Amino acid sequence: MTSPTITQRLANPTRFMALSARLLPWLWTAAGVLLAYGLWLTFFRAPPDYQQGETVKIMFVHVPSAWLAMGGYVLVAASSFGLLVFRHPLADVSAKAAAPLGATFTALALITGSLWGKPMWGAYWVWDARLTSVLILFFLYLGLMALRSSIDDEALAAKLTAILALVGVAILPVIKFSVDWWNTLHQPASVMKLGGSAIHSSILVPLLVMAAGFTVLFAAMHMMAMRNEIMRRRAKALTMAEIERHSGAARVATAEG
Repeated sequence: MTSPTITQRLANPTRFMALSARLLPWLWTAAGVLLAYGLWLTFFRAPPDYQQGETVKIMFVHVPSAWLAMGGYVLVAASSFGLLVFRHPLADVSAKAAAPLGATFTALALITGSLWGKPMWGAYWVWDARLTSVLILFFLYLGLMALRSSIDDEALAAKLTAILALVGVAILPVIKFSVDWWNTLHQPASVMKLGGSAIHSSILVPLLVMAAGFTVLFAAMHMMAMRNEIMRRRAKALTMAEIERHSGAARVATAEG
């Protein structure tokens, strides 16, 4: 008999709660250290750009936020796939927890992008292909959350939002390749590209440290949100069981009377 995989072991919410309780302090600490170091590099080590000046430092928040906007949606879609195909007990918990986080980082990417765009492009917003597709991603996140909250049956809500999440995956390649497919104001990929990064190490290192810090922070917040959702569902189940017990006792008393 083969031993269970880590995914199968973590399918038990009790095991997940125990493991996450041990991991969370380390994740919070790692996120704090990485972000503190990244901010120090950003403000005290990274040089101003010869064209953009100090405004280039918006990039150290904007780029990681944009990466996590898409990465968060990949997590939502992967969790939705796990729910629909494998019926993983925690898949919907993961998808539900990831959606508000993904929406938050998408909003942060849009806001910082607008602040960066004003001195560079002369406007806070233009209907650039990259900007427009990221805005669609933000609305897609909002749509997932709105659909879930509009349906009282949690099982049905989980299934419908999972289907919508998988359909929405089509926006991700549009975001990624929009700078290649259309003539946009955004520059082509410069951090991760064939032949190596086009960014100087004095800028690249702080950017990667900030990206690592944001990613660990996302992981910690996602794990915490999953824990909160599991506890909410347990509390709801206990409440429903208590209501059913009292209803049953009342029916028995009525029948005996």
